Amino acid sequence: MYIYNDVDQQIVNERVEQFRDQTARFLRGELSDDEFLALRLMNGLYVQRQAPMLRVAIPYGTFTSEQLRALAAISRKFDRGYGHFTTRTNIQFNWPKLEEVPDILADLARVQLHAIQTSGNCIRNTTTSHFAGVSALEVSDPRPWCELIRQWSSLHPEFAYLPRKFKIAITSGPEDRAATQVHDVGLDLIQSEQGELGFKVLVGGGLGRTPKIGKVIREFLPANELISYLEAILRVYNLHGRRDNKYKARIKILVEAMGEDAFRDLVEQEWQHLKGTELQIPEAEIARVTAFFGKHPYAQDAAADLSLDSYLESDEAFRHWYRHNTHPHKVPGYRAVTLSLKPQLGAPGDISELQMDIVANLADRYSFGEIRSTHEQNLVLADVQQANLYSLWRSLVEANLARANIGKLTDMIVCPGFDFCSLANAKTLNIAQQINDAFDDVDYLYDIGDIRLNMSGCINACAHHHVGHIGILGVDKKGEDWYQITIGGSSREDAQLGKVLGRAVAADEVADTLKRLLEVYVDIRREDERFIDCVRRVGVEPFKEGAYATA
Repeated sequence: MYIYNDVDQQIVNERVEQFRDQTARFLRGELSDDEFLALRLMNGLYVQRQAPMLRVAIPYGTFTSEQLRALAAISRKFDRGYGHFTTRTNIQFNWPKLEEVPDILADLARVQLHAIQTSGNCIRNTTTSHFAGVSALEVSDPRPWCELIRQWSSLHPEFAYLPRKFKIAITSGPEDRAATQVHDVGLDLIQSEQGELGFKVLVGGGLGRTPKIGKVIREFLPANELISYLEAILRVYNLHGRRDNKYKARIKILVEAMGEDAFRDLVEQEWQHLKGTELQIPEAEIARVTAFFGKHPYAQDAAADLSLDSYLESDEAFRHWYRHNTHPHKVPGYRAVTLSLKPQLGAPGDISELQMDIVANLADRYSFGEIRSTHEQNLVLADVQQANLYSLWRSLVEANLARANIGKLTDMIVCPGFDFCSLANAKTLNIAQQINDAFDDVDYLYDIGDIRLNMSGCINACAHHHVGHIGILGVDKKGEDWYQITIGGSSREDAQLGKVLGRAVAADEVADTLKRLLEVYVDIRREDERFIDCVRRVGVEPFKEGAYATA
């Protein structure tokens, strides 16, 4: 993974001292709340319902064991002993003291981490697939391009005050695990018929109160012009995006209002001034950055190990975990392993300081000291030799990180909701626990197959409920929490917005409603038909009739 040079380190160090001075001036009353607002948001610091919340950047979801140990130490020293992974693959601390935040940032800087541009109206952390670089299906590794975008976009003076926040995601190959079609800019790393590497460019996707699927504005962009083309898009958005109404300020609203053809024309016009200039990425720079993401020293004889088959045959629990929590690797004899942060009892996406230390140690022992955080709020050890899978699994079981539910109903994407977030209208964590309790039969979970359940506590859709196979949106009705259910959404390569099932249900009815909904699916599904495909085949109506039949 990318290692800071002296310039990178100096920038981060200086940013810490700037914020230390700004915080001290605010605490002395020399800066007003409004003056301090922009400064703290530039450093990932929100004021939430219970306390400040600090969001730490995990660039494209990749970090080292040393960095994870530092995050564990910060959670022990400055917080309440845990962190929360987000859909942007960042980690949040929910209980820091304002006066201690500069010290936290200093500790982060020592291990090449920071909180810059994790909030505010700027270009946020670029995300990609958590299997980037190890998937045999991808055209090329997206991570070097994520890093090139990070270097270009970090503290970019022209784009520090955009109309609204701006999010970019990159995928490569037939499987989209980065939800690229619901990002402000989605990039698909592809290869032309002539073998040239480039990008298909989508613009104007997004969720929130006006969900949109992105539109293709360029079928093929030469890879070395990535930065110049992104600069053209950002300039058009910066010039024409609305600033009078934050609810209409995202680029998706501009693209919709202008029309994709007109927007594309403006971008292409702007690009004529930028392509072939110093913004074109030299081949030497592409090679330099790509070198940070080279192959690990994989064992040449890894595939020769025969112990895995024996364990799979003799241990049913291990067999379930292997099937659901490990993923094919492009190197024979290796697997990518997903660590479930969705325990039976616990908030989705949360990890304790003890678990962080354990994962760091396991990463050192089994996966070249590298960890990935996922869009689905889990962790991945991407390079595990198959001969080590059984011993890794036993360690994960002891650490409560081996629930074999990846991709299943209880592998929920859930925002912190009203318990923490000042924007939320309804609680989510209690509903997640209600669903966990109601669907604790693993045989049933495996029988109903892959179902992506996403739950947000408000219309801002931090948990991407619009694109869940089952989406749940918490709403406030006269001081009470109610929940609106959608079905049929997807954030994958077949991206689609879900459709509302019917009226909202009370908090204590959510799990029972889901049970009735899934009974319909079990009754009408065809052989091997996934839930999402069944919804697409028959529409919402049969599920609506079943879900509300006895409610």
